Amino acid sequence: MTKVIVSGFSLSIDGYGAGPDQSLENPLGKGGETLHTWMIETSMFHEMLGKDGGSRGVDNDYATRSMEGFGAFILGRNMFGPIRGDWPDESWKGWWGDNPPYHAPTFILTQYPRDPVEMKGGTVFHFVTEGVTAALERARAAAGDRNVKIGGGVSTVRQYLQAGLVDEIHLAISPVVLGRGEALFAGIDLPALGFSVTETAATEAATHIVLAR
Repeated sequence: MTKVIVSGFSLSIDGYGAGPDQSLENPLGKGGETLHTWMIETSMFHEMLGKDGGSRGVDNDYATRSMEGFGAFILGRNMFGPIRGDWPDESWKGWWGDNPPYHAPTFILTQYPRDPVEMKGGTVFHFVTEGVTAALERARAAAGDRNVKIGGGVSTVRQYLQAGLVDEIHLAISPVVLGRGEALFAGIDLPALGFSVTETAATEAATHIVLAR
């Protein structure tokens, strides 16, 4: 059965999944890039960028798992780009260049319609204006018997958690504090939603925690 999974989601010690003031210069918010050091140093991430090297081991294992086995992805609009309001044109096609890392149908939550964007490597961005449930229905249909990943950002993950639509969460808690930003779990009762910790592993770069229900 298809699962809905949050995976490879980096979090600060004080609970923030992104820094404040996202912009073209700071797509993860100010200081947000420090949350992802654990992944950036892995061989999986190096390979994604077409580079040699990178670490192997626990962090690399979790990084690899965070992108494997998914037949569709769902992203909030901020994960697609910094543009707010109506689309001024169709020139912006994401943060990742011509060949994004998804290689599968990817559904972008937005209030503003836009035609699908087909990229290299099998990624097709679909823009969904009907909300989180509609996006998940379309993603499940596209994924077939594979899993659906909720790829972020924080607001999108929170919406799916609050709707009771997430089956599993992998968090990579980085040894940094942001002080402010977007808090992932504020006001969310994970045990009441049926989650418990099923897996843990720690490295110098991150503490990996898997919760499932």
